[in-house]
Amino acid sequence: MGERIKILLVEDDTNLGMVLQDYLEMVGYNVVTATNGEDGLQLFIKDSVHLCILDVMLPQKDGYTLAREIRKLNPGVPIIFLTAKSQTEDVVSGFKSGCDDYITKPFSSEELSLRLEAILRRCRLVSTPTLKNEVFTFGSLAFDYSNLKLKLGTDEIFLTRREADLLLFFCTHVNELMPREMILKSVWGGDSYFAGRSMDVFIARLRKLLKAEPRISITNVHGVGFIFEFKP
Repeated sequence: MGERIKILLVEDDTNLGMVLQDYLEMVGYNVVTATNGEDGLQLFIKDSVHLCILDVMLPQKDGYTLAREIRKLNPGVPIIFLTAKSQTEDVVSGFKSGCDDYITKPFSSEELSLRLEAILRRCRLVSTPTLKNEVFTFGSLAFDYSNLKLKLGTDEIFLTRREADLLLFFCTHVNELMPREMILKSVWGGDSYFAGRSMDVFIARLRKLLKAEPRISITNVHGVGFIFEFKP
């Protein structure tokens, strides 16, 4: 398989951190660990990591802040939050901070492994030959999926991996009514309640990014799904 996937694990509970590190290394990942947000950021800067697992309640720098700072350094790296919080507002805050998934404690090691595999499968779309050099153009918008870049006129924006995956799905289904369940299963790998809330957050973010091109809209068809519309 070549280079092993390297994971940054930032967890202040040392016992849980050691258990997770042992398990992840047992199933084939390379894991670097920190017990506070500041050390986690320095490890991310020093090491080339493929995915981050962050506890939310961290000393020195909380997980939400750490995720935002990591996103500034690398918009595309996948991030999973671990937390004991399960209130809806905490989940939404997590996704707004740029995470790709959100796992509430307690959880099984198998659940974590499956979530990791689903995210990594989505990330490997970057190297799919048919998409490698493709740029989608709609009016003044140019979307370079493989480089996570969105151009609107002279403005250039770097997307997160999840934003890019969602926009890719819409770009390949222009002017089609796509059911919520299909979007969730294609982009999130499942249609759970939390995935649904995450999708709503990310669609709102895409709408905000795309509003500079008035010929593009993402229309909600209540109870059915969404249409990514382009009117030349």
